Amino acid sequence: MSAAGDPPGLSSVRAPRSVNLSRYAYLSIAAAVVTITLKVIAWRLTGSVGLLSDAAESVVNLVAAVAMLVVLRVAAKPADSNHLFGHSKAGYFSAAIEGQLIFVAALVIMWTAVERFINPRPIEDVGLGLGISVVASVVNGVVGILLIRAGRRYRSLPLTADGKHLMTDVWTSVGVIVGVLLVALTGIERLDPVIAFLVGLNIVFTGWKLLRASVEGLMDIAMTREDNAVIADVLTGFVTPEVHFHALRTRESGHDRFAEVHVLVPGAWSVQQGHDLVEEVEAAVCLRFPDVVLTCHLEPSEDPRAYGDYAAEFPVPTHDDILAAHRGHPDEAAGAGAPPT
Repeated sequence: MSAAGDPPGLSSVRAPRSVNLSRYAYLSIAAAVVTITLKVIAWRLTGSVGLLSDAAESVVNLVAAVAMLVVLRVAAKPADSNHLFGHSKAGYFSAAIEGQLIFVAALVIMWTAVERFINPRPIEDVGLGLGISVVASVVNGVVGILLIRAGRRYRSLPLTADGKHLMTDVWTSVGVIVGVLLVALTGIERLDPVIAFLVGLNIVFTGWKLLRASVEGLMDIAMTREDNAVIADVLTGFVTPEVHFHALRTRESGHDRFAEVHVLVPGAWSVQQGHDLVEEVEAAVCLRFPDVVLTCHLEPSEDPRAYGDYAAEFPVPTHDDILAAHRGHPDEAAGAGAPPT
């Protein structure tokens, strides 16, 4: 709908907002450089293939952080004539790139682990090497928590994915440290490559989850059922014997979210009446979800063409549904796509 007549500042809230999150990418890059340096030192001191696998995953972190920086800069660009809905979907490419890199790192780790299992070697300077590895893990843990919190706050998949990857790296390091300690305590050198192989499997699982999240985003996954239910509840507040809603559909696009709904009103209403109602509906939804851009399509309720538009939609109760619910006998037939009576 037109933004004319919006309350001050409302039209700007309805538009997708571009947020520059590059500072978090720089933080991730710095953390990766520090941890790579520390873990390589730990590996060189001990000769542990487990610590080598840990360092290899940190190299993946660095490459992924650089990719995230590029993608976040693209996602922060405002809408233009070629991208009218903005560029926020670019964030899904970062998660896809990171997922693929994780798979490559996992294969290298598992291959190295098998070779070391066949040809075991002793581990040296365990105490100093593990101490350095613990410091690297603390750095990853702190940065990972910061990225996950920022990802949730800004609804950024790249930040959330990178944060979760760093936290996986932390648990990977814990496993490697335990493996090296077991080797030092038991003298069973093959425990080190066994732990490294298990680390590789864990990394594969992380990569799969990131790839799945990126594919779901590129496929325009709907908002959660809980959020859809809240929007439907807001719309229900406007339902009267004359006003109904249907064809509620939502989608997520990076940190932006979009929703659309059809508003059924009497055909005799004036354009101004319909416009005023839609403005109120959009404002109410915007108050509950400032990051959701809602588009309303006005239709005359008497027109049969106003029904059965889409194969899938989130239901919004009709006036009959509301009355039936109050009587304690919900009418399952109401709201099934037929014109309200």
